[in-house]
Amino acid sequence: MSEAGVSAPAAQEEAKNNGAGDNGAVAEDKGAEAPPAAKKARMGMSGDAAPAASSLPPPSSGEERDFDEETQKALEEIDANQNEIDLLNEKASEEILKVEQKYNKLRRPFYDKRNEIIARIPKFWLTAFINHPQISSVIEEDEEDALQFLSRLEVEEFEDIKSGYRIKLHFDENPYFDNECLSKEFLLGSSGDPASTSTPVQWKEGKDLAAKAAMKAAAFAGSKGGGPGGGRKQKQLLLEHRTFFSWFCDNSDPSGDDIAEVIKDDMWPNPLQYFLVPDIEVENGCDDDEDDDEDDEDEEDEVDESVRKRLYMGRV
Repeated sequence: MSEAGVSAPAAQEEAKNNGAGDNGAVAEDKGAEAPPAAKKARMGMSGDAAPAASSLPPPSSGEERDFDEETQKALEEIDANQNEIDLLNEKASEEILKVEQKYNKLRRPFYDKRNEIIARIPKFWLTAFINHPQISSVIEEDEEDALQFLSRLEVEEFEDIKSGYRIKLHFDENPYFDNECLSKEFLLGSSGDPASTSTPVQWKEGKDLAAKAAMKAAAFAGSKGGGPGGGRKQKQLLLEHRTFFSWFCDNSDPSGDDIAEVIKDDMWPNPLQYFLVPDIEVENGCDDDEDDDEDDEDEEDEVDESVRKRLYMGRV
């Protein structure tokens, strides 16, 4: 909000000098700055602040007016009131950010303890990934074999939260690559646009799963031919046929990385629910069967009661 560079009292003084009247056409806003729309109106093409002015035209200006004096005054009071609401919203955002930072630190020991417990369960993360509808859709059969060596998952938000986060995948020794940890990082680039980087995978000879996936996807896209919008269509086909490791290695579109968002916002907060998905479904299925049985029994009781009433009334 600081870019406006014009205080409300200056706007009030100018409005008075333009003949706003004894009651003051511009309501006092206790030092609040103008809302975004007003800021833009005050900024020149170079971004420098223009001379002080109200976000609404003064009622006694020589220009053609669309509102009567009372309406104009009410609009200016609303404008000043909105300034104070904007200030509160900005303050709330700052406070919420501080709370998130505080609780991220408080949660960290529990996440570490959870990972220590998970390490006692074979193939925990593979099972959770396979049971997740979105993550499982990008896991190929040979990747499933590689992911059984995934021993630890971590998601680390940067301290200021706003600038990005990091996904870390820890692996036991395996026949696919030499890395003990693969990390994918999402951050705001120097231009302010989202960017991502990932650890180069040190594939063992003949085990490059990302290259195999890329070749398969390219072959599939090629079989569909070119035609209008060929480049865009091919990119879409490659996206539809991505795999887990091709996702990890690809940093071409960080703003549209839905797999990373799912891991951060859905899998990481509570992986247990996905590890137990089949058991939960079975339990729910049993409950549904019991409910159906109870409904059938209720219907039978209603039929029997209806028959008894008809017999009693001599209608059968």
